[in-house]
Amino acid sequence: MSDAHLTQRSLADEPEPIDLTEEPIRLGNQDPEDGPGRAPRSRRRRIVLAVVLAAGLAGVGALGIAGWRVAQQKDTELSSPDTVAGLRRDDSERARSTAEYLRDGLSADIDLDRSFGTVYRDPADDKRSVLIFGGTTLLWQPERDLDTLFRLMTDETGKVTGLREVSPGRLGGVMKCGTTSGEGGDFAICGWADHGSVAMAMFPGRPVDSAGDLLRQIREGIQTRS
Repeated sequence: MSDAHLTQRSLADEPEPIDLTEEPIRLGNQDPEDGPGRAPRSRRRRIVLAVVLAAGLAGVGALGIAGWRVAQQKDTELSSPDTVAGLRRDDSERARSTAEYLRDGLSADIDLDRSFGTVYRDPADDKRSVLIFGGTTLLWQPERDLDTLFRLMTDETGKVTGLREVSPGRLGGVMKCGTTSGEGGDFAICGWADHGSVAMAMFPGRPVDSAGDLLRQIREGIQTRS
């Protein structure tokens, strides 16, 4: 046995010392880009996935609402009763000829399954008769078709000014009113469209607000859904 002091023994056979550097020791599968204060990439991926799924569910919900609205409105019928909203149907030759002219013009621009045109006379004032025309079919973009109808009226009667949306009432869809001019001067013009119908009416002698109210009443009296 050697008498050498323990501190003088050779370290040749001992394990190499561990070199401790200033670089942090990374454990597991942490991404090098995930520095201090940053969420690990796996967590960010989960957040992104959750956002994408939420957006997808919102899109599905919107499609579901739109599909329900189409199904609710597509089977629509429009009639021409003898009386509606305090007005009486005018069956004179002149009234029918005017209504048919506009009805045919509408059918040429919008492919309808059924169309109609009617003049309703105001018993209190013959100068405030209402001319209404339109038709039924499946409309995927009601507002676009209503705007097409207003452009048609611009060609027929002159520019429609002050066009704006108004409440369509309980039957839904979109309704707009504006002002145009004719032989008797300026008059209100309003129309509505939903996924099953499109129609327009002219209101000589009535302001726009009054015309919108009257059209909602007329619509409720002539439109039904199955």
